[in-house]
Amino acid sequence: MGASYMTNPIVFLIDTVVSLYILAIILRFLFQWTRADFYNPISQFLVKITHPPLKFLRRLVPSVGKIDTSSIVLALGMQMLANFSILALQGAVPGVGALVVYSLKEIVEMVFNIFVFAVFARAILSWFDPGNYNPASSLLQSLTEPLLSLCRKIIPDLGGIDLSPLAALVFLQLAKMMILPPLSQLAVLLS
Repeated sequence: MGASYMTNPIVFLIDTVVSLYILAIILRFLFQWTRADFYNPISQFLVKITHPPLKFLRRLVPSVGKIDTSSIVLALGMQMLANFSILALQGAVPGVGALVVYSLKEIVEMVFNIFVFAVFARAILSWFDPGNYNPASSLLQSLTEPLLSLCRKIIPDLGGIDLSPLAALVFLQLAKMMILPPLSQLAVLLS
Protein backbone atom coordinates (compact mmCIF):
# COMPACT_ATOMS: atom_id res chain seq x y z
CA MET A 1 0.00 0.00 0.00
CA GLY A 2 2.93 2.36 0.65
CA ALA A 3 4.18 2.30 -2.94
CA SER A 4 0.79 2.94 -4.50
CA TYR A 5 0.09 5.70 -1.95
CA MET A 6 3.20 7.61 -3.02
CA THR A 7 2.96 6.80 -6.74
CA ASN A 8 0.28 9.36 -7.61
CA PRO A 9 2.03 12.35 -5.96
CA ILE A 10 5.36 11.39 -7.54
CA VAL A 11 3.74 10.95 -10.97
CA PHE A 12 2.01 14.32 -10.57
CA LEU A 13 5.28 16.01 -9.60
CA ILE A 14 7.26 14.48 -12.47
CA ASP A 15 4.54 15.30 -14.99
CA THR A 16 4.13 18.89 -13.79
CA VAL A 17 7.82 19.83 -13.53
CA VAL A 18 8.80 18.20 -16.82
CA SER A 19 5.75 19.58 -18.66
CA LEU A 20 6.54 23.12 -17.51
CA TYR A 21 10.15 22.81 -18.66
CA ILE A 22 9.10 21.31 -21.99
CA LEU A 23 6.64 24.19 -22.36
CA ALA A 24 9.54 26.63 -21.88
CA ILE A 25 11.62 24.79 -24.51
CA ILE A 26 8.78 24.73 -27.03
CA LEU A 27 7.94 28.40 -26.43
CA ARG A 28 11.59 29.30 -26.96
CA PHE A 29 11.59 27.28 -30.18
CA LEU A 30 8.35 28.89 -31.43
CA PHE A 31 9.44 32.42 -30.53
CA GLN A 32 12.74 31.84 -32.31
CA TRP A 33 10.94 30.35 -35.32
CA THR A 34 8.49 33.27 -35.57
CA ARG A 35 11.30 35.78 -34.92
CA ALA A 36 9.68 37.23 -31.84
CA ASP A 37 11.48 39.98 -29.95
CA PHE A 38 14.57 38.36 -28.46
CA TYR A 39 14.98 41.19 -25.94
CA ASN A 40 11.45 40.81 -24.59
CA PRO A 41 11.68 39.99 -20.84
CA ILE A 42 9.64 36.80 -21.32
CA SER A 43 11.91 35.69 -24.17
CA GLN A 44 14.97 36.43 -22.03
CA PHE A 45 13.52 34.35 -19.18
CA LEU A 46 12.93 31.41 -21.54
CA VAL A 47 16.44 31.72 -22.96
CA LYS A 48 18.04 31.75 -19.50
CA ILE A 49 16.21 28.70 -18.17
CA THR A 50 16.68 26.61 -21.32
CA HIS A 51 20.21 27.70 -22.27
CA PRO A 52 22.35 25.20 -20.27
CA PRO A 53 21.06 21.96 -21.82
CA LEU A 54 20.62 23.54 -25.26
CA LYS A 55 24.18 24.90 -25.24
CA PHE A 56 25.48 21.36 -24.75
CA LEU A 57 23.03 19.76 -27.18
CA ARG A 58 23.78 22.25 -29.98
CA ARG A 59 27.30 20.83 -30.16
CA LEU A 60 25.80 17.45 -31.07
CA VAL A 61 22.65 18.40 -33.00
CA PRO A 62 23.05 21.12 -35.65
CA SER A 63 20.22 23.40 -36.72
CA VAL A 64 18.52 22.71 -40.02
CA GLY A 65 18.01 26.09 -41.67
CA LYS A 66 15.69 28.14 -39.48
CA ILE A 67 14.72 25.12 -37.35
CA ASP A 68 16.50 24.72 -34.01
CA THR A 69 16.57 20.92 -34.01
CA SER A 70 18.35 20.78 -30.66
CA SER A 71 15.25 22.27 -29.00
CA ILE A 72 13.06 19.63 -30.61
CA VAL A 73 15.43 16.83 -29.60
CA LEU A 74 15.61 18.15 -26.01
CA ALA A 75 11.82 18.47 -25.69
CA LEU A 76 11.24 15.01 -27.14
CA GLY A 77 13.97 13.44 -25.00
CA MET A 78 12.61 15.00 -21.83
CA GLN A 79 9.07 13.89 -22.71
CA MET A 80 10.29 10.36 -23.34
CA LEU A 81 12.17 10.30 -20.03
CA ALA A 82 9.12 11.60 -18.16
CA ASN A 83 6.77 9.12 -19.84
CA PHE A 84 9.15 6.22 -19.16
CA SER A 85 9.51 7.26 -15.50
CA ILE A 86 5.76 7.62 -15.02
CA LEU A 87 4.97 4.30 -16.70
CA ALA A 88 7.71 2.53 -14.74
CA LEU A 89 6.31 3.92 -11.48
CA GLN A 90 2.92 2.57 -12.50
CA GLY A 91 4.39 -0.85 -13.23
CA ALA A 92 4.43 -0.75 -17.04
CA VAL A 93 7.47 -0.88 -19.29
CA PRO A 94 6.72 0.51 -22.76
CA GLY A 95 8.53 -0.45 -25.93
CA VAL A 96 10.91 2.12 -27.40
CA GLY A 97 8.75 2.68 -30.50
CA ALA A 98 5.60 3.23 -28.48
CA LEU A 99 7.48 5.55 -26.13
CA VAL A 100 8.81 7.66 -29.02
CA VAL A 101 5.44 7.93 -30.78
CA TYR A 102 3.49 8.63 -27.58
CA SER A 103 6.01 11.30 -26.53
CA LEU A 104 5.89 12.85 -30.00
CA LYS A 105 2.10 12.91 -29.77
CA GLU A 106 2.28 14.76 -26.45
CA ILE A 107 4.73 17.33 -27.87
CA VAL A 108 2.51 17.92 -30.93
CA GLU A 109 -0.52 18.23 -28.66
CA MET A 110 1.32 20.81 -26.54
CA VAL A 111 2.18 22.84 -29.65
CA PHE A 112 -1.49 22.82 -30.72
CA ASN A 113 -2.55 23.86 -27.21
CA ILE A 114 -0.01 26.70 -27.17
CA PHE A 115 -1.42 28.05 -30.42
CA VAL A 116 -5.04 27.66 -29.27
CA PHE A 117 -4.27 29.48 -26.03
CA ALA A 118 -2.24 32.18 -27.83
CA VAL A 119 -4.97 32.91 -30.40
CA PHE A 120 -7.63 32.98 -27.68
CA ALA A 121 -5.52 35.20 -25.39
CA ARG A 122 -4.68 37.60 -28.21
CA ALA A 123 -8.35 37.95 -29.12
CA ILE A 124 -9.29 38.63 -25.48
CA LEU A 125 -6.45 41.14 -25.02
CA SER A 126 -7.50 42.98 -28.18
CA TRP A 127 -10.91 43.66 -26.63
CA PHE A 128 -9.62 45.06 -23.34
CA ASP A 129 -6.33 46.77 -24.08
CA PRO A 130 -5.95 47.47 -27.79
CA GLY A 131 -2.88 49.38 -28.86
CA ASN A 132 -1.01 49.32 -25.54
CA TYR A 133 2.31 47.52 -25.39
CA ASN A 134 3.15 44.84 -22.89
CA PRO A 135 5.67 42.00 -23.23
CA ALA A 136 3.05 39.22 -23.31
CA SER A 137 0.88 40.81 -26.01
CA SER A 138 3.96 41.47 -28.14
CA LEU A 139 4.93 37.79 -28.04
CA LEU A 140 1.34 36.68 -28.62
CA GLN A 141 1.22 38.90 -31.68
CA SER A 142 4.50 37.51 -33.04
CA LEU A 143 3.38 33.93 -32.42
CA THR A 144 -0.14 34.15 -33.83
CA GLU A 145 0.19 36.65 -36.68
CA PRO A 146 1.37 34.14 -39.33
CA LEU A 147 -1.66 31.92 -38.66
CA LEU A 148 -4.12 34.81 -38.35
CA SER A 149 -2.87 36.53 -41.51
CA LEU A 150 -3.36 33.27 -43.42
CA CYS A 151 -6.94 33.09 -42.08
CA ARG A 152 -7.54 36.73 -43.07
CA LYS A 153 -6.61 35.86 -46.65
CA ILE A 154 -9.19 33.07 -46.69
CA ILE A 155 -12.05 34.86 -44.88
CA PRO A 156 -13.38 37.99 -46.58
CA ASP A 157 -13.51 41.32 -44.72
CA LEU A 158 -16.88 41.58 -42.98
CA GLY A 159 -17.02 45.30 -42.36
CA GLY A 160 -14.45 45.66 -39.58
CA ILE A 161 -15.18 42.41 -37.75
CA ASP A 162 -12.11 40.19 -37.68
CA LEU A 163 -13.14 36.54 -37.69
CA SER A 164 -9.59 35.27 -38.22
CA PRO A 165 -9.18 34.19 -34.55
CA LEU A 166 -12.37 32.12 -34.79
CA ALA A 167 -11.22 30.57 -38.08
CA ALA A 168 -7.79 29.84 -36.60
CA LEU A 169 -9.32 28.15 -33.55
CA VAL A 170 -11.56 26.00 -35.76
CA PHE A 171 -8.57 25.10 -37.96
CA LEU A 172 -6.42 24.20 -34.94
CA GLN A 173 -9.15 22.01 -33.42
CA LEU A 174 -9.68 20.21 -36.74
CA ALA A 175 -5.94 19.67 -37.11
CA LYS A 176 -5.77 18.24 -33.57
CA MET A 177 -8.66 15.90 -34.34
CA MET A 178 -6.97 14.68 -37.52
CA ILE A 179 -3.35 14.38 -36.31
CA LEU A 180 -3.46 13.22 -32.68
CA PRO A 181 -5.70 10.10 -32.89
CA PRO A 182 -3.52 8.36 -35.52
CA LEU A 183 -0.45 9.02 -33.37
CA SER A 184 -2.24 7.54 -30.34
CA GLN A 185 -3.28 4.49 -32.35
CA LEU A 186 0.26 4.03 -33.66
CA ALA A 187 1.63 4.19 -30.10
CA VAL A 188 -0.85 1.49 -29.04
CA LEU A 189 0.11 -0.70 -32.02
CA LEU A 190 3.80 -0.37 -31.16
CA SER A 191 3.33 -1.22 -27.47
